[in-house]
Amino acid sequence: MSIQDFIKGEVTKNDVVLFMKGTPQFPQCGFSGQVVQILDHLGVPYKGLNVLESADLRDGIKAYSNWPTIPQLYIKGEFVGGCDIVREMFQAGELQQAFKDKGVAVKQTA
Repeated sequence: MSIQDFIKGEVTKNDVVLFMKGTPQFPQCGFSGQVVQILDHLGVPYKGLNVLESADLRDGIKAYSNWPTIPQLYIKGEFVGGCDIVREMFQAGELQQAFKDKGVAVKQTA
């Protein structure tokens, strides 16, 4: 299986996937950590994939999305963006709406 097939499989079979440096329990960079905090705050179940474990995965996800940086967030197979985009969408309420539009449950927040 090629790395592109692996990536396509992950973003297809999981509703929310975060390609990140480190793990959701132990992010290895501040940008990945910020996205983890946002997803955890929203109570969204997601799969975190550590790009530091594989150079093929790290390079492959950049080619797959045509996006040069990590982290990268996918919802229902669709690339959302990196840390800055996710943070801006969250602050504007757009990320929460994107999850709802795609049928992904979001924890109700005050």
